[in-house]
Amino acid sequence: MSNTEPLPDQRQYDFNQSGEPRRSRDGDGSAARRAALVIHTIADVAAVFLGLWILLYLLEANRSNIFVEFVEGMADWLAWWSQDIFTMDTDGLRVLLNYGLPAVIYLLVGHGISSRVRRL
Repeated sequence: MSNTEPLPDQRQYDFNQSGEPRRSRDGDGSAARRAALVIHTIADVAAVFLGLWILLYLLEANRSNIFVEFVEGMADWLAWWSQDIFTMDTDGLRVLLNYGLPAVIYLLVGHGISSRVRRL
């Protein structure tokens, strides 16, 4: 291999008038992939908080614990729109449905948007 040939993984840049390299957009979709990853991750984190609160509630975690209070606050904030959709007599089932529904919706919508953005 001669010294003038670029390595296969090196990109060639042409130079503008000021002598600085002009980088062209390759259209590889890396920005779209990053955006899709962010959307996907946000949806997953939201679902994890909701699922964790369901688990802590069903296992009767100490509600005066700071971690449990934080998870409950995050779950309440994420599921504000779905509070009391289901009004069951059994508290465990009520919490499971009222916090499980938004977790599933966040996952479905977030992953759906993520896959659409990734195709850009």
